[in-house]
Amino acid sequence: MAITKLIPLVLAALLAGPIDAPIPAPAQQQWAWPLAPKPSVRRTFDPPDKPWLSGHRGVDLGPKHDAGLVTTALEVTSPADGTVTFAGVVVDRPVLTIDHGGGLRSSFEPVTSELKPGDHVAKGDVIGTVATMSGSGHCPGTCLHWGVRRGEEYINPLGLVQDLRPSILLPLD
Repeated sequence: MAITKLIPLVLAALLAGPIDAPIPAPAQQQWAWPLAPKPSVRRTFDPPDKPWLSGHRGVDLGPKHDAGLVTTALEVTSPADGTVTFAGVVVDRPVLTIDHGGGLRSSFEPVTSELKPGDHVAKGDVIGTVATMSGSGHCPGTCLHWGVRRGEEYINPLGLVQDLRPSILLPLD
């Protein structure tokens, strides 16, 4: 069948479906990005096969325009409502952790913050700034490492801010 004859059939099939068909909800609740505007993902979530193995248990985010020369402090905002459970230094990096309830906790590093454990934050509140790390960070330029755990299991934070479901092509009949 010629492609010119196939196009009207495909359009007819698409238009024949019910107009009020529900759109399925994303797999996770929607949170907000911790950097604005929407940042670039410098390094993706790559969990290890076993808890003791090396891997990347979060995502590294940075400004889309950054060439390693950010001159203003990057504000980090809370992706969801929660309570600060940790604010301190781990190894050589300032870290902030927020409990969002439902077993979900976010950790941000390197983040300089005036918040302390017990402080409540709302979605979108500024929680700190990305700290400048000379040579000890694992991203080029300025970046924020954002990790999320559900209980003791690390999950992909991107699933909380965008729909990660695969696109599925449905048959015409």
